[in-house]
Amino acid sequence: MEFRRLTPPLTALMIAFAALALGMFGCAATSAGSEAKRMKRTKNSPQWKNGRFVNTLPRRDAGFWAMTMNWIKGAEHTSPSGPLPVIMRSAADFKEPPAGGLRVTWLGHSSIFLEIDSYRILIDPVTSERASPFSFVGPARFHPPPLPLVEMQKLRPHAVVISHDHYDHLDQPAIQGLKSTSIRCIVPLGVGAYLEEWGISPARITELDWWEETEIGDLKLTATPARHFSGRGIFMQDSTLWCGWAFQGKRQRVFFSGDTAMFPGFAEIGKRLGPFDVTMLDAGAYNAMWPDVHMGPEQAVQAHRMVRGRLLLPVHWGTFDLSPHSWIEPAERIIRAARKSGISIVLPRPGESFEPGSHVPTKRWWPAIPWRNAGQAPLISTGLGSGKK
Repeated sequence: MEFRRLTPPLTALMIAFAALALGMFGCAATSAGSEAKRMKRTKNSPQWKNGRFVNTLPRRDAGFWAMTMNWIKGAEHTSPSGPLPVIMRSAADFKEPPAGGLRVTWLGHSSIFLEIDSYRILIDPVTSERASPFSFVGPARFHPPPLPLVEMQKLRPHAVVISHDHYDHLDQPAIQGLKSTSIRCIVPLGVGAYLEEWGISPARITELDWWEETEIGDLKLTATPARHFSGRGIFMQDSTLWCGWAFQGKRQRVFFSGDTAMFPGFAEIGKRLGPFDVTMLDAGAYNAMWPDVHMGPEQAVQAHRMVRGRLLLPVHWGTFDLSPHSWIEPAERIIRAARKSGISIVLPRPGESFEPGSHVPTKRWWPAIPWRNAGQAPLISTGLGSGKK
């Protein structure tokens, strides 16, 4: 398998037409009973207004076609020129539980294998070669999946948790590949429709609104607010909800932001559900043309402090070319922002595990190539006043 992408112009245009086509053909087909229940919950959600889900703060961006043209211009160093030092894993590697009860394995981008209080959770697992509706076009992986689907199946995780329906987070082959394990699926409102279409029984699907909770044994999961959007086609935007997730065990707590821009709600998340031993925060695929979609490195550090985090794992970088910035830029910028703020970060290689309280990987494993700092390419989400809230 080749892990490369097409040139920016062709990629952008073909993805645009793909999204247009998918939007014309509509959304997932589900049973009448589950769909009626889903729509009732959707319409009763405080986040549902005027026929779609909305953020607590308005989202501003340059518009779809303007951003597509930005892609067509292209940029340098947006993908690696050679193989990355991936740690390939198997189910046997996780036979022994973490000594301290908490272990996090970064599988690249926002895919994570979380072990907490004897529970095994897959977060946004993506195993496809491309983050795209098609296998022949779209952003291709920089590296193979560190934990192949067959090994995920052998792990027999207790649950798969999804943050939203975008292709780089909700992967049909991964979900269908896990179907035989009788895994429980925990997702935001509306996302269950896709899972049903892919053969997951409604009895195994839990859909939550912001601040709603569910449990896996003694582990409590809370869907938390986020500032993003949804849609697997341009005519299906915001028909399903997006969220972050708080995992509260008996001894430790973990927070996953999902995709999000900066917003004041992080402080409430920290107050209600923190502090967190580990935060896993959206730090890549940012651009000044879409400041209200992703946080970027500096705002991720700010969000980490707001939710009262102890150790920060930056995610949403290092696997797909989704923005015209150097592919190593999120890591380099978060190192500097973390050092300035005095917080602890962890920078594992794809497939590498760590346990808080023991030695955590922090060495640069990526090449020394050009990148822009916060002064050269600033990013501040809108609606925050000075941006210091």
